[in-house]
Amino acid sequence: MSRLLNRAESSPTAPTARHLMFDDLEQLDQILAATSDMARAFVQGADDMDVTCRDFSAFDPSRPMPGQGRGTLDALRAAKEEILPLLAASIGPRYLGFVTGGTTPAALAGDWLTAAVDQNATGPEGSVTAAVEEQVINWLCDLAGLPEGRFDGVLTTGATVSNLLGLVAGRQWCGQQIGVDVDADGAGVLPSFEIFAASPHASMIKGLSVTGIGRNSFTKVATQPGTEETDIADLKAKLAASTAKAKMVIASAGTVNATDFDNLVAIADLCAAFGAWLHVDAAFGMFAALDDRRAHLLAGLDRADSITSDGHKWMNVPYDCGIFLTRHIRVLETCCRAFAPYLQTEAVGNMYINRGVENSRRFRALPLWLAMVAYGRDGFAGIVRANCDQAADLAQWVRGHERLELLSEPKLNVTMFTGPGSDDDNRALLTRINATGKLFMTPTIYGGRFGFRAAFSNWRMQDHDMEIVRNAIDSVL
Repeated sequence: MSRLLNRAESSPTAPTARHLMFDDLEQLDQILAATSDMARAFVQGADDMDVTCRDFSAFDPSRPMPGQGRGTLDALRAAKEEILPLLAASIGPRYLGFVTGGTTPAALAGDWLTAAVDQNATGPEGSVTAAVEEQVINWLCDLAGLPEGRFDGVLTTGATVSNLLGLVAGRQWCGQQIGVDVDADGAGVLPSFEIFAASPHASMIKGLSVTGIGRNSFTKVATQPGTEETDIADLKAKLAASTAKAKMVIASAGTVNATDFDNLVAIADLCAAFGAWLHVDAAFGMFAALDDRRAHLLAGLDRADSITSDGHKWMNVPYDCGIFLTRHIRVLETCCRAFAPYLQTEAVGNMYINRGVENSRRFRALPLWLAMVAYGRDGFAGIVRANCDQAADLAQWVRGHERLELLSEPKLNVTMFTGPGSDDDNRALLTRINATGKLFMTPTIYGGRFGFRAAFSNWRMQDHDMEIVRNAIDSVL
């Protein structure tokens, strides 16, 4: 029996599990070393692994939980044998699906520390976590080129929750403009609420459902021909024709397919004229501000009422890490505040429990803080510029390929293209490309055609990886 168990648990009938836990605490050096070895092997081996695992049949999810534990070292060995071989190498350079960043070493260290210190980052009582999050939010605003002191915010689980907060805060603000309190009395007190969007992300549509607004309850605005960009004339006409007393406009700073940027200056002018809340979904596009060739695309972002972005995309920190910024932090706190005697505090600082969905919150600021201190503005600017160049390089190769067709000129970090033949032929082609294990792309529909979507957002992508990508595509054509 361990020394610690004798001190902490005097009962001779203590459950076996307690013995194992205290034994593990005494073996912490060996456990952390084994964990480090497994993590190091996975991270350093990601370049050579198949990018995705296509066969999970070796893992049986119906197997019952063991009644008696085996301790952490045995559990780690089981994970090494049963789980790690079946994971995707999504941290590696050639995972081009969705918009997936790969964890930098500094962010990995920060995430490990986050688990070790296990802080409930609700507010300033008894811990520096709130002050660290405040500093990180300020630094993120600076990276985005937002004026000092104009925006405040919160770290969330991802863009889905950040978009949800934009809807909730926007609806509350709209109600306040006409003298009703949605937070207190419910959405039914709004006499009318109309949302305008041209190319809303799937997470925003999900948010419309979760908030009770309704997935179909938005006014579709036309896009500029051949793009996903909001047609300003059509938006103006629809705002002018609306009889709704409460209005919200959802704009995009980097759409998910064509990475189009809305004219935020023009949209902000319209929102000011028609009394509408402006929410900008900039899940990854916000960090285009770090590329001096593209920073102009974000003109007008500072006039948004709320902004969504993500840390687990271009900031290359581990899942999950979303970002929500707003010029109306008190409105957000009205919607999200939690009441309980045990939550009262005299400590000075931000109560992040009152800024988001979760009451209990992971210390998400720490991986961001470590990465930002480790690499600085220049480090993240280098990632953004390199990924944009890689998307352009792939597009140039596709443009000159006799069997491939570029679907849209990349404006940022996403290249969309398709192959020869019908849509069904190209679905089969994408399956063959991904089956090589050398890269992974997700499907898309653009301009009514099926295509392949390659999103570059990983710090590890290099020239030789680009060559592997091209060769893998050629090998199955």
